[in-house]
Amino acid sequence: MSQLSAEDEAELQSLLKQLLRSINDRISGAPSTECAEEILLHLEETDKNFHNYEFVKYLRQYVESSLGTVVEEEIKHLTRGDGQHAVGSGHDTLIHAVTQSTRDSAEYQQMTQTLKNTMIMVVESLINKFEEDQMRKEEMHREKQHSQANSQYTDNCSDSDSSFNQSYAFIRQEQLQALAEQLDYSRPKEVRWEALQALCCANPSDVLSCESWSSLRRNLSAALTDPDLSDNVLQFFAKSFSSSPLNLTREIYTSLAKSVESSFVSQKLSFPTGSTAIDINRPEISRLLKQIRLMNDFQKEVTIFWIRHPEKYMEEVIESTLYLLSFHYEHGFASAGTEKALEPIHLLALLDIKATWFKKWMHGCYSRTVVLRLLERKHKSLIVAALQQCIHYSESTNETTDPQSAEQQSTDSVQRSVYTRNELEYAFFVHSLCVLGKLLIYTNGRKLFPIRVRKRKDPVSLTDLVVILIKIMCQHPKPPHSDTSHIDCLSPSCLAMEVLWMLCERTECAAECLYQTPVIETLLAPVIALLDGQQAKLKSPAAALTLIADVLARIANTDRGLSLFLYEKNLVVAHSERTFPAHVIVQFTLRLLEKELSSLSESNGSHTSCGAFIFVCRQMYNTCEGLQVLRPYGLHKAVAAAWKKISSLSERVPTPVPGATAATATRELQNMLIWEETLLDSLLNFAATPKGLMLLQQTGALNECVSYMFSRFTKKLQVSRCEKFGYGVMVTQVAATAPGVAALHKSGFVQALVVELWSVLECGSEDVRVVRPKPTPMDPLDRSCLKSFLSFVNLLSSSQSVWELLGRQPLANKSEYTLREMPTSVPDLIDRLIAVNSDAKIHSLFHYEQSHTFGLRLLSVLCCNLDSFLLLESQYNICSLLLKSQRENVTELDSDDGELIIDNLSVERNHVLVRVSVVGGPSERKLPPRALQEGEEPYPWPMFSSYPLPHCYTLDSPKIYHNSQDPEISTFLPLSKDLKNEESWMEICRRQYCKAMTSKPNILTGKVLADLLEKVAAHLSNSPTECFFAPVQCKAEEKSVKSAVLSSVEQLGINTCLRYGSYLKLLTEDAVDDLTLLMKHIKIFLSTQRVKPASELITQRDGYPGHDWLASTVFLIMAGDMNRSLGLLLNLSSLLTSAFLWPARIHASVHFPVEVAESGIPPVYWCTAHYVEMLLKAEVPLVHAAFRMSGFTPSQMCLHWLTQCFWNYLDWTEICHYLSTCVVMGPDYQVYMCVSIFKHLQPDILQRTQSQELQVFLKEDPIQGFKVGDYLVFMEELERSYRHIVLTDMKTISNPVE
Repeated sequence: MSQLSAEDEAELQSLLKQLLRSINDRISGAPSTECAEEILLHLEETDKNFHNYEFVKYLRQYVESSLGTVVEEEIKHLTRGDGQHAVGSGHDTLIHAVTQSTRDSAEYQQMTQTLKNTMIMVVESLINKFEEDQMRKEEMHREKQHSQANSQYTDNCSDSDSSFNQSYAFIRQEQLQALAEQLDYSRPKEVRWEALQALCCANPSDVLSCESWSSLRRNLSAALTDPDLSDNVLQFFAKSFSSSPLNLTREIYTSLAKSVESSFVSQKLSFPTGSTAIDINRPEISRLLKQIRLMNDFQKEVTIFWIRHPEKYMEEVIESTLYLLSFHYEHGFASAGTEKALEPIHLLALLDIKATWFKKWMHGCYSRTVVLRLLERKHKSLIVAALQQCIHYSESTNETTDPQSAEQQSTDSVQRSVYTRNELEYAFFVHSLCVLGKLLIYTNGRKLFPIRVRKRKDPVSLTDLVVILIKIMCQHPKPPHSDTSHIDCLSPSCLAMEVLWMLCERTECAAECLYQTPVIETLLAPVIALLDGQQAKLKSPAAALTLIADVLARIANTDRGLSLFLYEKNLVVAHSERTFPAHVIVQFTLRLLEKELSSLSESNGSHTSCGAFIFVCRQMYNTCEGLQVLRPYGLHKAVAAAWKKISSLSERVPTPVPGATAATATRELQNMLIWEETLLDSLLNFAATPKGLMLLQQTGALNECVSYMFSRFTKKLQVSRCEKFGYGVMVTQVAATAPGVAALHKSGFVQALVVELWSVLECGSEDVRVVRPKPTPMDPLDRSCLKSFLSFVNLLSSSQSVWELLGRQPLANKSEYTLREMPTSVPDLIDRLIAVNSDAKIHSLFHYEQSHTFGLRLLSVLCCNLDSFLLLESQYNICSLLLKSQRENVTELDSDDGELIIDNLSVERNHVLVRVSVVGGPSERKLPPRALQEGEEPYPWPMFSSYPLPHCYTLDSPKIYHNSQDPEISTFLPLSKDLKNEESWMEICRRQYCKAMTSKPNILTGKVLADLLEKVAAHLSNSPTECFFAPVQCKAEEKSVKSAVLSSVEQLGINTCLRYGSYLKLLTEDAVDDLTLLMKHIKIFLSTQRVKPASELITQRDGYPGHDWLASTVFLIMAGDMNRSLGLLLNLSSLLTSAFLWPARIHASVHFPVEVAESGIPPVYWCTAHYVEMLLKAEVPLVHAAFRMSGFTPSQMCLHWLTQCFWNYLDWTEICHYLSTCVVMGPDYQVYMCVSIFKHLQPDILQRTQSQELQVFLKEDPIQGFKVGDYLVFMEELERSYRHIVLTDMKTISNPVE
């Protein structure tokens, strides 16, 4: 095949065109023609699809057909008959010889010549067709321009076209030089137009890098002013922007900016006045709009890639932009004469009304630094103009602009061409407001203030600007919508609100801009006016107040803002009196609730504004410190009264009224339901703090609030727009009390938790189609079950909740369980997962070991609370069940010689048995680990299946000094009878006590401590100022004492106390009778101090739910002396301290109002734990935050520790010091003690929070290394700071709800 036919030429032409299309991206991206040639020469090396192109396949086939015969003959010639090579011995040598011979052949020369001639013809044909196509396109373009000359304005701007759809022709330097000459301003317009057409078809990179670029750029800038050439120049600029690097496009951009600037200067366009408008179809306006739009598109896109180039390029772009926008102000054009000029920023505001370009430039630190530096040093007039525009809009109350006009301009599908003066002013205002809002976010942006503006004597500060924003917000109020479609709302209120929201969300911004007295005064000015009976100067009071309340709520949601509202007197009310913002807000909220403001109560938005102000109060009362300030106003009662009123109305079925539409009635009912939910939600948030929960319980709405919370919890709804966490903390807070957990049970929350746990444990994802095998769990407690496990720990943390859910509830213990039978209550869960004592229960579990391990882990946490353990043991004989399971878990069941099998379950059971059988602090008992060890003996701890326990689990008992080792204490105590001044004796006692505790704390044990407590209690009980409760006259009669019966829980508690006393060597073997007698005396005495039970709560029916751990502690301190113990307890019972140290003494006490006594919420929770949370937030904020994130509460642990007098958490010496410190130093030291412990545990708490083990750590681990004496100085500091709050409130426990 030596010659190519015409058909072959046509096919080759088609294949070549196809190849060029395939590699179009590579060629068009080449910066020059030489580079493009290099790409084609090395295409085989760089393109993995090279051999798949049809053109390459055609060439390979042509070569084979032309040279195939020559190659075969050469191979035969060079190969012998025996198959050996005639030349050389290698295969490569043969190939080289054949190739060389073939290239020297006549056939090869003829083939290359034919192929060369044919390709020349093919390429020339392609070039001719390309030129014809270009001429055809130019002709069509001329016709199109002519037809559009008198048509309506349409957006045919070149920058909207894509450069990737263009065809490029390679062009030489000589041609570019010629084009530059043809574009000269002196040439005819037709010549320049044709040159521009050729330039648009060239590769922009070639043009921008040519030697003639400087003259080309100058001529292109001149052509921008020509109406007939401007679009072509913009088309070339748009292509250059999209395909060239910043070092080249910056020159185009700066040229474009200078051209726009010169056009504005030369044309001197006037701003429309009066009823006149600006028509953007006017040629000069249309041309400028297109140029500014191209600039704006580049501004928004350049941020993506300018960080990859030197900073000077970026600075040049920013500089030219800011210079253009501030040119009129810096050179006096804006103020010259009486006629206002149209400026570039007005047109930019029309195109990019929300200043997206500026937001993008300010987003990255790389560009933000340059922008702020240039604004500060050179172009501050731009910010001055923006500020002036906002001030002008704020002050132009008589000439207000309809904000919907600009919004409609932005959203209407039909393009507009005429804009009035007000619309242009409003677009500029929106643009200015967005620019200023972005500046305020950043520190260096705020440093630009204060700023001097015209017609203002004083410079405008940050505070002044925020005040202006608030006024703008209130001028045209538009309540914020929950629908996200309103985010881009262009109404002034929405725009101002967006800026204020951004400031609220940033701590530093809020501190500098919002937390200032003028800002708070401006926000609350309408509120104060309405409270004083005046008319608020607002166009729509209800809507404006709703917006004000939204800003106030966001301020109150921050710690600094909350402190500003609660503790700073920065508001002037009547008679020049200053007050706190919180007081004004809560007073106004109460007036709204009671509908005492006639100007608002009749409006349609009264419920909305009232709900908004309740929400502001809610940000305060859902914190301990906020509730402290708001509680005297009785807001919880007002909200509850409003809720009861509206709920009674919503329950009534409205009677149809003739003439009334069904839609109206439905809307009214819907509004009533929304208002009812708002009030219920507001009441629910009182449960965020311990004292707030007690106030909520007193309103009688606790059950309804918990049901509402459960409905939102199941839907996974957010608590509120200001809350960062879900309902976890609130559920834990509610579950700490008997009425709270009863409400959770009634709402179905507990059942839902049980069902969810069972689904995770026993069902899991087995019902779902398996895409990937589930990994075998390596931990004893699988991570998939952790959330459910922690939920139950939170739910059952308090002994009150355990008693309420399990009291008098027997286990099912069925003979048969079906596989589909699911537990629905906590007793069912214990029956199926913990008390697994039959084959039926084992066989009913799909995952026996995993599920039973879960149950044992949960049991271990439950038994950390001694009262919960005593209930479980008295009702279910937990220890017997565990011992029986251990006896059955042996190698040889029928033989006595069988060894206990060490497996996951036996290790867990052993741990629980030791935990419940041995009492003691961190240095008094040793709990066996749950993990196995490496080596020959994986579990060195002895297991047991019967009592007594192996001795290795109890450590050496501490040394207790029974005789005084301190001469000062020995000398001081006998002086109690000689000193007549009661206060001086107590002062001396406290000084001596603090001195001993900080220097030699170990001496305050044994007889010394017993004498000290006895003397102090007797002294205080005889003091009229210290005696808080009526003193007890005499002991109970012996006959009535002997007839008293102790419950099984109390008997088990006595046994526990005796074991601990024997270990400490404080009790003898016959101490059981004395302790039993003491408990009977106390039981009879306390029964006279309680109201008759009328509550449905189980914890309120049969006396105190649990054992009296304080009485047991006193009995051990007195070394088993019943009479001294009883005397000390009776003296303590008349002191305020007993209300907090002695939970059994204050349970359902007659000293409370009946409602509080029957509530089932102890003062150690709603008073002590409440103030612990309050002080933690102020003194140990990291611990407070850790609790919030974990969904657990400090109040839960305080209630746990204090109810059982720190047994099992502190060593005996520290328990004694806790008791003596609270008696000697005052009851508020109980609060300071708990805060000190949390401070001591801070490193562990932070670490365990990260691993989601906080609850289990605090429950199961003792408090290692804590010494009361080490923290006594810290407690004294807390006393000086907080005693006036804490102790004062403790003294009001007789009437806590007032």
